[in-house]
Amino acid sequence: MLLTTGLGLAQPAFAQNRPVKLTLVSYAVTKSAYERIIPKFVALYKKQTGQTVEFQQSYGGSGSQTRAVIDGLNADVVHLALGADVDQLQSAGLVKPGWEKRAPNNAIVQRSVIAFITRDGNPKKITKWTDLIKPGIKVITANPKTSGGARWNFLGLWSSVLQTGGNDAKARQFVAQVLKNAPILPKDAREATDVFVKQGQGDVLLNYENEVLLAQSKGEKVDFTIPSVNFSIDTPVAVVDRNVDRNGSRKAAEAFVKYLFTPEAQTEYAKAFFRPVNPTVAKQFSKQFPAVTNLSNINKFGGWDVAQKKFFANNGLFDQILLANRR
Repeated sequence: MLLTTGLGLAQPAFAQNRPVKLTLVSYAVTKSAYERIIPKFVALYKKQTGQTVEFQQSYGGSGSQTRAVIDGLNADVVHLALGADVDQLQSAGLVKPGWEKRAPNNAIVQRSVIAFITRDGNPKKITKWTDLIKPGIKVITANPKTSGGARWNFLGLWSSVLQTGGNDAKARQFVAQVLKNAPILPKDAREATDVFVKQGQGDVLLNYENEVLLAQSKGEKVDFTIPSVNFSIDTPVAVVDRNVDRNGSRKAAEAFVKYLFTPEAQTEYAKAFFRPVNPTVAKQFSKQFPAVTNLSNINKFGGWDVAQKKFFANNGLFDQILLANRR
């Protein structure tokens, strides 16, 4: 006898009450969203299938989380900061090719943009990308060789020139000038924040918009600007094929990924200050997010495979710029 569920699943009736264990591995700043999303999914799945889902969760830097999964962390579902990180899992044989097409919206589950965090009152009047190359401005951003968030920042810097009529040569010159204004390149976004906030270094910190809005919602005083020319930080979700097949958790894992695109889950992302990808939910929360009139994305660079090789691989443009700056 098979039980057909509202999530499009068919299961043996005797399996209804057998708990399903799922491990979600995600990048650090999503934790506040999943604290709300997971209980809602568990309740819905129980109602529609009769099964209980028990979650284990792991949060950390996207790059370190990716390496942990490759090294054996038994993730059923990953939500990472970069499509390039999921591509690494694919290269390691953990995720099957075509993972982007097996979830809605090419697997992009939520978005953010780049924010400029400044000192109280913004004394240096830093509001746009070109302000970052003014004499005496100190910029804090992490190292894109070790930080996923810093890769978004780097692409935002580069793209800001292309979006305003410049070419690659001008973009390279601009990014080189910004990096000359960076006194240190911390290893990840959290360390970059500590350098800016706790150590008091720098005039401006490049960070995720959602982190800034979340801090503000908790009553913290944050001076920040969302540049109207910006870059869409598109973060993907994927089922880890090798693990779910070994764990017998594929159906629950796929149902969870599908659920993340529902209005209910998208609303919880929005409440955690991520820009939802569901158009209806995005409209409902539009007043929460500063307007961005000129928004680019990774597709303008040919996707992550192309961008990774061009900018961040050994001897790529980032390495070339740093080497030239030292001369």
